[in-house]
Amino acid sequence: MIRWVVVSWAANAVALGVTAWLLHGVSVNGSAWTLIWAALVFGILNTILKPVLKLVTLPFAVLTLGIVWFFVSLLMLRLTDLIVGAFRIDGFWNYVWATILVWAVNVVLDATVREAA
Repeated sequence: MIRWVVVSWAANAVALGVTAWLLHGVSVNGSAWTLIWAALVFGILNTILKPVLKLVTLPFAVLTLGIVWFFVSLLMLRLTDLIVGAFRIDGFWNYVWATILVWAVNVVLDATVREAA
């Protein structure tokens, strides 16, 4: 259990770090601590709030073939931005691209970790 939490936290830090590195509209102000805190907050939001929101939006997910869940993921990044002051995402399209990049990096990391385990 603790190993999973640490791996998840590290994966979120890598995903957010790659996103900040690739997108000019995403910033951690050059601080590793900001990245670590943003990963922690993002992980907590994804663990606690995201499943609740996915359940609430289930009827809309059926109607939109799951597209609404992309916006739930986008909301997790927005909330992380609001909670962690030094973590910034500027503009809607940066949120869209950040959501896609975080997802893609997490898919790659998940496949890598599963293969190593």
